[in-house]
Amino acid sequence: MTFSLPATVTQETATRLEVEGLRNLAGLANIDCSRLKDFDSTVLAVLLAWRKKLQENKQSLFIEHAPEKLKVLAKVYGVSTLLGL
Repeated sequence: MTFSLPATVTQETATRLEVEGLRNLAGLANIDCSRLKDFDSTVLAVLLAWRKKLQENKQSLFIEHAPEKLKVLAKVYGVSTLLGL
């Protein structure tokens, strides 16, 4: 199952998104980022929190259709390998 990120993920929406994702943990294995347009580094915190929870359940996180900006942010923050970007 795939969980789609919304078009906007910022500090104001990140906590709600993280909680929503954790409630739908089974759907988190694949994260579709194709709609993601307006975001900041808080999206990385959300993805890392989901990854940690999935790892606790012996599952993996797969990010699909990551925009270039997300890849650059992940690299700058040193988490690109952790997120498979």
